[in-house]
Parts: sequence; structure tokens; C-alpha cells
Amino acid sequence: MRITVAPDSFKESMSAVTATEAIARGLRNAIPNCEIIGVPMADGGEGTVEALVAATDGQFHTAKVTGPLGGQVDARYGTLGEGETGVIEMAAASGLPLVPPDKRNPLITTTFGTGELIRNALDIGARKIIVGIGGSATVDGGAGMAQALGAELLDEKGKPLKRGGGSLKDLANIDLTQLDPRLKDTQILVASDVTNPLCGKHGAARIYGPQKGATPEMVMLLDQSLGRLAQVIESDLGLTVKDTPGAGAAGGLGAGLIAFLGATIRPGIELIIEAVGLRERMAGSAWTITGEGRLDASSVYGKTAVGVAKVAKSLGIPVIALVGSVGEGAEAIHEHGVDAYFSIMSRPMTIEEAFREGETLLEKLASEVGRTVCRNHL
Repeated sequence: MRITVAPDSFKESMSAVTATEAIARGLRNAIPNCEIIGVPMADGGEGTVEALVAATDGQFHTAKVTGPLGGQVDARYGTLGEGETGVIEMAAASGLPLVPPDKRNPLITTTFGTGELIRNALDIGARKIIVGIGGSATVDGGAGMAQALGAELLDEKGKPLKRGGGSLKDLANIDLTQLDPRLKDTQILVASDVTNPLCGKHGAARIYGPQKGATPEMVMLLDQSLGRLAQVIESDLGLTVKDTPGAGAAGGLGAGLIAFLGATIRPGIELIIEAVGLRERMAGSAWTITGEGRLDASSVYGKTAVGVAKVAKSLGIPVIALVGSVGEGAEAIHEHGVDAYFSIMSRPMTIEEAFREGETLLEKLASEVGRTVCRNHL
């Protein structure tokens, strides 16, 4: 009996790789002779690098890059098993957890380190790069990223802008003549489910700025600064990015990747499904087991469980989701290919207990599912 196991991470509890291994152990306890096809998954956010490297037998790499506040950080990225695709999480270089709460200030935080990660991937031969852009500490429109790759962002006197979103208000010209020439032959794919525009009521600064430390006054300044960036991109590069869906992702990094690197933004789960070859690896399975930390009404909008279920259903394969917790509206996923879902919490417990015991609880649940559901098909 072949079973595909393709879960996302259980945030704050276990990675997608750990979850895959726990489910596999549980299934083998119930069905010793079953064949497990383990495919750790992600949706473009935290854990994307680990999941893609593990699922494709790729390699991890570490680079010392510039953190959000200008200091050096060690950032991990990966290459897929085929050796030509790099995978990067911007949060590894420019993420919010890298900035202490009392120092969070998106007027000065920068994506420069993300650009350095891209350059490192180019250095080791990547000619296709997947960039996951969740969890940023920045609202600089990808300006720092572009500067790290050779772009010049200049004020009216022709001087380079300082790093950080606040300096964009002084942007007068963009010069890409020194942009890394390897980028012309490199495909940049952005994994993101954020559809916010760059500026305005639903833009990067107003929606996401406060969680990165922006005061109301900062939010207004950052929104104006991103608007200025959009104007200069249009006048100097001939591209309109202000209202492009996804341009506001990661503090406007989406817009920067589109404008400076010619990137394409794709729904994260779709991009990951293609990268790991999920359809091909799932073919011939009797069941598919997926999972993630929580199911609720929002899970139908680009989350891993539903993405995996769509692939399985197109192949006529039943799907079970094993999850940490179940919230209001979770039943909606039945209309999107998930046949049944179960929570790992088998008794009343605190969230801290669930996080701590998650791996053990998931293994036990997988074993019970194997005994009560999957064995009926033997």
C-alpha cells in the first residue's frame, strides 16, 4: 500500500520534515508493509527552504549577509536536487525575528541582506531562484535588495540613498547599469499569497507597517515613500507596479523583485507543488496524508492542506488532513478535496503542551488513522 505523506510545518512545534517523519512512523506502526512517499511541503513562508531541500534531496548553504539593522547575520538558503534552482527565504536575512522588539523601525530596516542571498545563489550556479517572502522586518520596497545587486538609487544630487524605507522619499533616479548581469539569464519566482498593492489603504505600509514597529506617523511617511518609489520606477524603468497584486508583499519587496529583477509572483503552494514534483510522486498512491498547524475558514485560501488535496483529487486519491487545532469554518475544506481531518489534541491541554508534545501526538494520531481508515483499503 503506497501512501503519500505531504504536510506543512506545524508552526512553533515542528518543521515539515519532522511532521513528515512523525506521520510516517505512525503509519508504519499500523501498516508495517506500507510504502511511504514523504514529501515535506510549504506555502512560501517559514520552512520553505527546509521543505524544498528535503523533498528534492538538495543542499543547504549558509552565507554571512547584512541583517535588517545593518549588522551581520548567518542566513541559510538552499539548492534543489537538480542543482540549478536556488531557494531563499527573505526572512533568513531580513526577517522580523532578527530585530529585537524595542529596535523595530521600518524607516531604517533594509532588505540588503536578501539581495546578498540572491547574489550568493548566483555565485554557486543557480539560474532559477525561488524567493519566499513572508515575515519581513522591512518596508523598503525592495530597495536594499536592489542595491545589494548593483542597482543605484539616487537622490536629486546624484548621491546614493541611505538604506531603509524612510529614505525613499528622497528618491530621484534609478540606474540599473551596474545591476548584476547574471540576473538577465536567471528566472526569479516569488512564492507569496499576499495580494496587497504597494501603496494606499491596503498597501504595504498601512497594513503591515505597524506589526514591524511603525507608529502612525511612520506609516504615513512610509506609504508616501513607497508611492515615490513607484513613481520613479514608472518614469525610469517604464514599469507600473503601484497597484500590482502582491507588490506590497514583504514591505513592498514584491514590487522591488518585479521591477528590478523581472520576477513573477506565484501563489506559494502552487510554486512549491511544482518544485517538488508532487503530482508525479503522488501518482499511484492509495491515500494522501497532509497536515499543518491549524485548519479554519482561511485554509481554503492558498494553504498547504488544500493545495495538496487539489492535486490528490485530480488523481482520484482520497485525502486526510492531520492538524494541530481546528478553528471555525474548517469544514469548508471538504469542498476543496479534503475527505476528513483530525486534530492531534486527544485530551484537554494548553497550547504550550500541544507545541511541546506535537511530534508524539502526531505520530499517535497517524497510527490510529492508519488502523481505522487506511487499513480498510488493504
